[in-house]
This record gives sequence, structure tokens and C-alpha cells, in this order.
Amino acid sequence: MDLLIKQARLEDDAELVDIAISEGKITAVAPNIEESAATTIEAKGKVVIPGLIESHIHLDKALIADREPNNSGTLQEAIQVTAKLKPTFTEEDIYDRAKRALEMLIVHGTTAVRTHAEFDPAQGFTGFDTIMRLKEEYRDLIDIQVVAFPQEGIFKAPGTDKMMIEAMEKGADVVGGIPYNDAPANEHIDLIFEIAKRFDKDIDLHQDFADEADDTSIVYLCEKTIAEGYQGRVSVGHLTALHAMEPNQLAEVIDLMVKAQINVMPLPATDLHLGARNDAYNVRRAVTPIRKLRDAGVNICLGSNNIRNAFTPYGNGDLIQIAMLAVPVAHLGGADDLPTVLPMITTNTAKALNIKDYGIAVGNRADLILLDTQRKADVLIDIPERLMVIKNGRITVEVKKEVTIHR
Repeated sequence: MDLLIKQARLEDDAELVDIAISEGKITAVAPNIEESAATTIEAKGKVVIPGLIESHIHLDKALIADREPNNSGTLQEAIQVTAKLKPTFTEEDIYDRAKRALEMLIVHGTTAVRTHAEFDPAQGFTGFDTIMRLKEEYRDLIDIQVVAFPQEGIFKAPGTDKMMIEAMEKGADVVGGIPYNDAPANEHIDLIFEIAKRFDKDIDLHQDFADEADDTSIVYLCEKTIAEGYQGRVSVGHLTALHAMEPNQLAEVIDLMVKAQINVMPLPATDLHLGARNDAYNVRRAVTPIRKLRDAGVNICLGSNNIRNAFTPYGNGDLIQIAMLAVPVAHLGGADDLPTVLPMITTNTAKALNIKDYGIAVGNRADLILLDTQRKADVLIDIPERLMVIKNGRITVEVKKEVTIHR
């Protein structure tokens, strides 16, 4: 046995267990495992959960907030500021920033991430190629899914359609898109599906990121998903326009989303920051209606989106903080609601990203976190220290914390 975790808490209403790990896999979960191991971790009743999964981030645009501010705090200025800065991004610069952002995720217990890597005819593949390089270099620390992402649109930036094909040939894992930043949006969606089917890849779109619901394409996306037999293989980020839909229309849209099995990735740190900037009073939260989507059976996965840039000028890569932000924003702090939030950064996201062998069960990959808390119910509200992170059965992060109160 390579690794043995002694007396870990998996559930608050169950006895403590030992977790045996060999060759990167969980081989046993039982109240008392007496077999010796090369390394033994004494959990002492602390909580162990599966590794966190980041559903939506842009590593290539991380850590640039200090270079050019977004003074208005609007989406429009965020796009303008980033477009101004992109010509200054060198391979070395992107590599350094993305690496630092990636390590922020790793030390906070993220063991898998889906990152959007962009390209366009003006900037070429510099950012995309750099992220693909990091995917290989960090394979023992974190699993990285790379989304081929046309930030500037496809039809608006002639030549991007060919670059999308090239990105898939270079090894992109997912076909990305941004219908709200291209015209016509429905044709953008059609092209994304054409590429996805050609390469048999999942789809992940920046969808209907707006304060109002007067020009959305989510209905067309759902209908297209069903027509193409892509149920469960399409994810959307932001989707903030839904918060502005009147109740009857929203109910119809959500029902269609359930039928299409669309995965939704709310990005509260960004959407709260950029949204409703023109509201003079009764300022809206401008976050997709998480509770209503969840209650209808839509798979919800929370994500960071950005770390310290014009879209999100803060963040440290901690998904538990993102989840805690979503709790008051979506009114998820009730006794029945709070337990539904941790899955939004673990099991729900594993489902959306089609990650196999995930979770604490015999035969699954040993991607685990030992947390500095004694109750699973407190995992979010404590925002506990990640004492140890285990990736593929190997300890990859260890935090030693000592606190003394001097009286």
C-alpha cells in the first residue's frame, strides 16, 4: 500500500474511516485498515473530500489587473481593456502568469480544471499553445481540459473558423464559443456544433452574458443540442440574461434546458462585479437564477472565470471562496440548501466535464483533500485550510499551520 489515511470523516452522520491507496487508486474504505503503508496520514477526524474541480477559468488572461484598470467596471470596458493589452502578451509573459494562477488553484485543492484558451488571426496561437504546454508540464499535479475559445468571435474575425479547426487538431479537449459576441449568434452555434461533431468533442459556450434578456440564443442552443443528440455534452458559462426574464418565459426556457441536459456554470465573482452597472437604484445581482435552475434539475457548476484582470479584479484560486460567495448571492444558506453547494465544485462539475472514476470510492482515482475542519457541514462556511492535497495517490500539497493565542 502506498498511502493510508487514518480516521477520516466523509459524512457527519457516519463513523470515521480509513482510506487505502495504491498505484493512484483507492483500494479500500473501511472503519479500520490494519495493513501497513509506505506513508500514513493521521486525519484525526478531519474531513476528507474529493479534489475540487474548476469548471471555467481563463488562465491566459490571469494576473493583469495592475496593467490597465477597468474604471467603469462594465463588461464593455473589460473587453476593450483586454483587447488593448493582448498585443503585449508574449509567450514568456503568458506562461509566467498562467503558471502562477495554476499554482493558486493547486494549493487550494483543485485537482482538475477546464480553462478557455483563446486565439484570433491578429494574435495567433501564442496563448493557446502556452496553455497546451502547461497542460503537459502540470499533468502530475492537476488535470487540465483546454477549450478552444474564439474570444473575438468567429464571423467578426475572418480566419477564426480555420483556426478553430487547427486548435482541435493541436489537441484541444473542448470546442468553445461566444454567441453573444458574434453575429449571427445562431450561425455561430451551428458552426460550433459542426466542429464538435467532426472531432467528437463536448461544447462549452460563453452564453447570453448580458443584463437584459431581449437578445438571447439559449432557446436555439437547447433546440440544436436536442436535434444533434448532444444532450449532456453542452455547458454554458455566465447565462446572466436569464435573471432578467419574466417568470413564465424563464420557466419555459429552464424546462427546455432540462430536456437538453445543459450544464450551467455561474461565475458569481465576475457576474456580480460587471453586472447591472447601469442600474441607478434597486441594483440587480445580475447572476443567473441558480436556485431555480437547481430546483428544476439543471446541473450547476460554480467557477472562478478570471483571477485579477479587467473582468474580475480579485481572486486567489480558491473555489471554496467562490462557493461561499454564491451562497448569499443565490440564497443558498438555508439548512436544506447549503449541502447542495459543495457538489457544485465537486461532483456536479465532474459530471459536466465527464471526469470518470471521481469520488471517494474503491476503484476511483485518489484525488483527495484533507481539510482543517471536523464537520462536512462546515466545509464551506469554515473556508478551511487545505492541509493536504492528494493527486493520483501522491501528496502534492502539504500545509502546516500553527496558531497560538497568547493570553
